[in-house]
Amino acid sequence: MERSRKKKIIVAFYGFLILMWLCTVISKSIYTSKLPVVSTETLQAKYIEHTVETEGIVVAGDKSPVNVLPGLRVDGIAVQAGDTVEEGDVILQADLADLDDYIKTQQTQIDKLQAQIDVLLQNRELAQQEKALEEQRAREDYDALARREDTLVGRSDEAYSQAAYELEQYRREMAAQESSPDEDEEEAARKAKEAEAQEAALVDELQQAAYAQADAKWQRDQAMQEAQRKVEDILSPDGEDATMEVYRLEMAELQDGLEQYRALRDEEGQIRADRSGLITDICIGVGERTSDTPVILIADSGAPCRFQTAISEEQKKYVGLHDAVTVRLDGSSAELELTADSIAPGGSGGYDLGVTLPEGSGAPGLTGTMKCVRTGERYYAVVISAAVHTENNRSYVYVVKEREGILGQEYYAQQVNVTVLDQNDNLIALECSLSSDDMIITSATKEFKNGDVVRPETLSLFEIK
Repeated sequence: MERSRKKKIIVAFYGFLILMWLCTVISKSIYTSKLPVVSTETLQAKYIEHTVETEGIVVAGDKSPVNVLPGLRVDGIAVQAGDTVEEGDVILQADLADLDDYIKTQQTQIDKLQAQIDVLLQNRELAQQEKALEEQRAREDYDALARREDTLVGRSDEAYSQAAYELEQYRREMAAQESSPDEDEEEAARKAKEAEAQEAALVDELQQAAYAQADAKWQRDQAMQEAQRKVEDILSPDGEDATMEVYRLEMAELQDGLEQYRALRDEEGQIRADRSGLITDICIGVGERTSDTPVILIADSGAPCRFQTAISEEQKKYVGLHDAVTVRLDGSSAELELTADSIAPGGSGGYDLGVTLPEGSGAPGLTGTMKCVRTGERYYAVVISAAVHTENNRSYVYVVKEREGILGQEYYAQQVNVTVLDQNDNLIALECSLSSDDMIITSATKEFKNGDVVRPETLSLFEIK
């Protein structure tokens, strides 16, 4: 009896343990079934390839501009883009009434310039006549002044000669006189004193005559120099005036242009192609006026076409001049292996990339795609782009970690900061502290945050510890 009772207790105990195990399994299964199921992968060593793929259009390869006389109002356009023209074909029609008004306006401008030139010529002739008369009068004044000054100098010479003669004559007279024996000493002294005073007066007159002679000569030299300078000033060339030359150049330019407009009027305002080729662009509309820019672009029908596409600043890092590219034109399954042969700044801060197509392939207006693949560096920590998250200029990934939970061992998501070294549309190369054994979360069935419990996709409900 006692043994049977013990056996029942043992069976009940094991039954309880089995029940508890079943409850635990069921509870853990229910718990884990509600967890986010995450897909993971480990870091791989790979090359980061960059692919640039853009759409573009075929354009004519060798375009030449058609320039016409400026200022014409277009009355009609005889061609459209895609037309083939021969040299001499009519491409534009100018407004004849407007052309006639333009010719009249230009002729009026020429007549005004001619009138201004005539006035300048008349004024120049009058100025030359006035200058000749002024020169004649200045020379007459010079001659009259020379005669007058020479006369004054001659008079001063005569006055000096007379003073010198009188002094010499007086001295001779004094030397010839003999003193009388009857004169006393006092009388002789008086006469001697008078003679000295008289001689001193004559010497002073001679000195004054010499001063007057020098002054007269200096005055003559100064007056003649001033008169000579007046003549020289009159004879000096006039300052250069470019007005006449400017008018003549403007008139010659207007006359040359007017001949071209008149020749166009003789052609009834018809503007013709100066070469054969394909019309690729029409740069003007009916009613607009022509300028110094091309009105039409014509391509040589024998020149190969070009594929033109736009790339961004970012894409330019991975495709450059002389890089190998593939071009596939719409309607063709074949890919053309070509080389990028031109890159120039384009609109919106991007660039225009051009590729010369093989002769005979493509036609202006045809669209297509261009692809360029560039293999970058080999990195040792590469994951798919979906694994990396960016927030507030910070990049991070979630890594699956283990820890002890209320139901035993569990998996949770831990956020790890990383630095992006390179990336393309699918892969990202990282600089981080992770190893090749770490499981990096790439996707999840539910949203989660750092520290949340997750269930790796590779584990079933019953495999979770």
